[in-house]
Amino acid sequence: MGQITFDEFRRMDLRVAQVLKAERVGGTQKLVKLEVDIGTEKRQVVAGVAEAYPPETLVGKRIIVVANLRPARIRGVESQGMLLAADLEGTPIIPFLGEDVPAGTKVR
Repeated sequence: MGQITFDEFRRMDLRVAQVLKAERVGGTQKLVKLEVDIGTEKRQVVAGVAEAYPPETLVGKRIIVVANLRPARIRGVESQGMLLAADLEGTPIIPFLGEDVPAGTKVR
């Protein structure tokens, strides 16, 4: 994997987001559509975590998202960011944050 410079890393806007709503993307086994609050606005993020996290278990959780990622269409649904998760032998592991960390907090 190629290395990036510190300046390239600093361009990433990592934010704490609170999951407001979550639902499966129709016709898929893995995708969940999340509505998240990133402090300054609400966004829609699509993530491939449904097999490990049923949508209803994500509501209210605080996660980390890449907030300045260019929007993309995933299976016909717009995603306005990316959720960060570890990959443990193909299983996503989401690092959840405590309730004391407000939505919109920058992650460094």
